[in-house]
Amino acid sequence: MVSPLGVVFLFGFLSLCGDIVYEGGRSVMGPYLALLGAGAFSVGLVSGAGEFFGYGLRIVFGYWADRKRAYWPLTVLGYSLILAIPLMAFCRSWQAAAGLILLERLGKAIRSPGRDVLLAQAARSVGTGFGFGLHEALDQIGAIVGPLCFSLLLVRGYSYRDGFNLLWLPGSLLLVVLLVLGRVLPTIPRSEKTVVAEPLSGKFVLYLLFVFLCLSGCVSFPLIAYHVQKQAVFPAGQIPLLYVMAMAVDGVAALMTGPAYDRVGLTVLLSMPVLIVFIPLLSFTTSPFLVICGVALWGGIIGMQETVMRASITALAGMSRRGIAYGLLNTAGGAGALVAGLLAGFLYARARLWLAPVLIVVEMMALLVAVALVKQRKTGALEKKIG
Repeated sequence: MVSPLGVVFLFGFLSLCGDIVYEGGRSVMGPYLALLGAGAFSVGLVSGAGEFFGYGLRIVFGYWADRKRAYWPLTVLGYSLILAIPLMAFCRSWQAAAGLILLERLGKAIRSPGRDVLLAQAARSVGTGFGFGLHEALDQIGAIVGPLCFSLLLVRGYSYRDGFNLLWLPGSLLLVVLLVLGRVLPTIPRSEKTVVAEPLSGKFVLYLLFVFLCLSGCVSFPLIAYHVQKQAVFPAGQIPLLYVMAMAVDGVAALMTGPAYDRVGLTVLLSMPVLIVFIPLLSFTTSPFLVICGVALWGGIIGMQETVMRASITALAGMSRRGIAYGLLNTAGGAGALVAGLLAGFLYARARLWLAPVLIVVEMMALLVAVALVKQRKTGALEKKIG
């Protein structure tokens, strides 16, 4: 019998294998699309649309997972679609590569709600924040290994297509881990029986608004990588190393902010908009040092997003609605990422001086919503205590 912590670890190892594949491909997505003929707006559009696919469609699969209790089957299907990334080795146009990127992002939408429900359930006995933090840290090991392997191949003179072909190896290991996890998963309950489906609260709606605004002002790594390549800030072979660094910071941030959430709850969210405003100010320069700082900060924000934002759902939604709650969370996040991709891509191409100011305004709006959410949460807790 595998303990709940063991299940959390296996889910983390599954994500580790998946991240070697899709984060390896993601680390060179901007330069690879540019090599195939895509411009800045197209890179921003594909990046934003991909995140919208990966996040925005989760509401559909979250609802389906709750209704049919199909948490594990959807997890299996979604992880299998990661194998779309190695197929990019055969692309001869940026449109074909974009199609495969969107297919993999669709797989993320399919797998994430069901996986997060099972993961949250397994992590209850060890602390939800800690459980999601541990999962994210293991996840980021893969996110480091994939881009690092890609970078080493490029530095040694191999092509992008050679790198994509190498990703078939971790893709095969991913399928093996799925089989193993499928055998041990029945050792924990897959769902809790509830008599009434709890309605989603007004606090949850306010939380969705915060997530949307927060991610609407956060630029994506592909656009940063596009800038780095076009401005020759770093050689092409070193760009994946920037992503490796970001993923390392992501893992550390997850391990730090997960336990912080267990201690102080939603108050952790207040720091996210404040930190995000510095990303465009640092990343879209020609200074290697400032770009490194900006990319590291971006990695830290992703770590917080994947840990605190997911763990917060357990405090805002009951078990019977948790699948759709995760779907709604990621729909809001995906819509925000789409807005960020379109907005940042357009401003970078047409009015670069306005890029940072516009994104800062968006993040200040997110901060105001976060303050209102935390105050409302504290007021509700106080009223409950008095009552």
